[in-house]
Amino acid sequence: MTNKVLIIAEAGVNHNGDIGLAKELILAAAEAGANIIKFQTFKAKNLVTKTAEKAQYQKDNCGADETQFEMLKKLELNEDMHFDLIECCKNNNIQFLSTAFDNSSLDFLTGVAKLDLLKIPSGEITNGPFIHDHSKTGANIILSTGMATLGEVEAALAVIAHGYCKPDTPIRSLDDCYGVAATESGQTSLRNKVTLLHCTTSYPAPVDSVNLRAMDVMQDAFGLPVGYSDHTSGLVASIAAVARGASVIEKHFTLDKNMIGPDHKASLEPDELKKMVEDIRLTSQMLGNGVKLPHPVEISSKQVARKSIVARQNINAGDILTSDNLTIIRPGTGRSPMEWWGVLGTSAIKNYRKGDLIE
Repeated sequence: MTNKVLIIAEAGVNHNGDIGLAKELILAAAEAGANIIKFQTFKAKNLVTKTAEKAQYQKDNCGADETQFEMLKKLELNEDMHFDLIECCKNNNIQFLSTAFDNSSLDFLTGVAKLDLLKIPSGEITNGPFIHDHSKTGANIILSTGMATLGEVEAALAVIAHGYCKPDTPIRSLDDCYGVAATESGQTSLRNKVTLLHCTTSYPAPVDSVNLRAMDVMQDAFGLPVGYSDHTSGLVASIAAVARGASVIEKHFTLDKNMIGPDHKASLEPDELKKMVEDIRLTSQMLGNGVKLPHPVEISSKQVARKSIVARQNINAGDILTSDNLTIIRPGTGRSPMEWWGVLGTSAIKNYRKGDLIE
């Protein structure tokens, strides 16, 4: 059993389309101790219509004067930028990851950038063909489950299993996918390659919407590693998720919450990210191995804090041991008080002075 939690620092589009700012985010994430920094790869023309409105939180953070297309167009990273960021990650010992939002971006990340780990965002969990294209690559997958029912998660996993096991076989119906997912090879591929992230898709997510127990439900239902993608303000939800068994934590971060952009205000700043990483590592240590035994550091306390059966008064060899001539007091280096009833009524095997431990 390992308590090593994978921490993903979600840079997302908090680079504002500036490669220099993106590299600063990499340095900050590496300094904070995150394992992975994640960006977003998309072509605005393949993601949204030119007249689509922004989400309310995007209007609140960026204004309502431009369309969602216009906003996203400014946040695209071109291929050369990706290679610069991948190289920067290598030089700073942090793993590069990016979420694809369209097929051409997925093809680039897997075919050109050669990523062997992919992240499917919550908004794509019902996009069966796109999910299938992810698993057909054979890459490991982290699947976010914001806005989803348990049934929708099950359906997505079925599609993923089909892509892993039968990448060259067209899907005729969703039943084909459920059939593959029910096989031993389907279950093995999911267990070996897929991690689920519980998530509340709201920016920021209200405290009463977090529902961390849903992690337990998914783990019980599917037998897969489960983590948490945290959109709340602050650190508490991430720490609580780790204490509840999360194997992955994903959290948005930025260099400055006051910057203009859709996600800055719901993100951590570098010092907060570093604090979160430190607290997660401490929490992981605290989880231990789950075996209920005295820890070596408790042994000396055990002898001091526990009690033993002790002579209440002088006792001669052969005297009957009773509740009148025995007592239970510290230290705990003698016979356990759990033996009290077995000792009563027996004969003393030796002379005892008041305060002696009963042998």
